[in-house]
Amino acid sequence: MIIRSITLAAMVAAVPAWPGLVSTEAASQERQTITSAFREEIPNIPGKSLVGIVVHYPPGGGTPAHYHPRSSFVTGYVLSGSIRSQVNHGKAQVFRAGEHWTEPPDAYHPISENASATEPASLLAIFVVDTTDAELDRLVTYKRQ
Repeated sequence: MIIRSITLAAMVAAVPAWPGLVSTEAASQERQTITSAFREEIPNIPGKSLVGIVVHYPPGGGTPAHYHPRSSFVTGYVLSGSIRSQVNHGKAQVFRAGEHWTEPPDAYHPISENASATEPASLLAIFVVDTTDAELDRLVTYKRQ
């Protein structure tokens, strides 16, 4: 009876940890790391800012479908590895280190992911955006703004 109670208590205590029991490799494939690179107001274009973020993808990693502010024009530049990207309803393409693509204002970005299942990849996303939209938490949203 004591062993059953201890086993049951251990099982109940482990319930909150169940998501952590998934392998770290599987979990890391879903994540990306976003780091602010720079943010500067553009002095000769009042109300606009130039913002850069670095996105690091683990092997097989990606970003869920997303939007950027309606005021933004975005250039994605691949720093390392290869990135699969699709903008609006265009064709999904793979870009390698040194290559880039652009996203017009009010674009939908259904695919942004590491094209490799074995190597990491990173990109620099450069935004020309209204200064009021230049905060990191407003640059990538999962609902249309």
